[in-house]
Amino acid sequence: MIEYFLANMWQVWGIIAVLCLILELSSGDFFIICFSIGAVFAVVGAALGLGIYWQIFIFAIFSLASVLFVRPVALRWLHKNEPNKPSNADALLGRTGRVTETIQAGGNGYVQIDGDMWKAVSSSTIDIPEGTTVRVIGRESTIITVEQL
Repeated sequence: MIEYFLANMWQVWGIIAVLCLILELSSGDFFIICFSIGAVFAVVGAALGLGIYWQIFIFAIFSLASVLFVRPVALRWLHKNEPNKPSNADALLGRTGRVTETIQAGGNGYVQIDGDMWKAVSSSTIDIPEGTTVRVIGRESTIITVEQL
């Protein structure tokens, strides 16, 4: 069994490269993709018939080079002009949505923003009826504060 894997290491490196690409989709910080790049170069080394130690060395060198040189360029290119890009719930601030359940004064209701439902409270002392367009002005945990537009 071990002989089979050693004879077909290009397949193992290929699987590692694909798995790293899939994991990168969930993180988005361009770190795991560097290991995918290293694995692709290790596939080339395995296809050329290099030994396992050379393949591991190639994987390590190209992964490290990718972390040092490719990742910073990718981050700068894809996140240009956004030094503190908000994410998750913080990205809701300033967005507009539609009230799907009346927001009672002093109570709460629900707002739909891009297909997602959020529990919401009003910044004013009047009820906000269903169907009204609102803007998110604050957030406390998973409850957003909205104002009527």
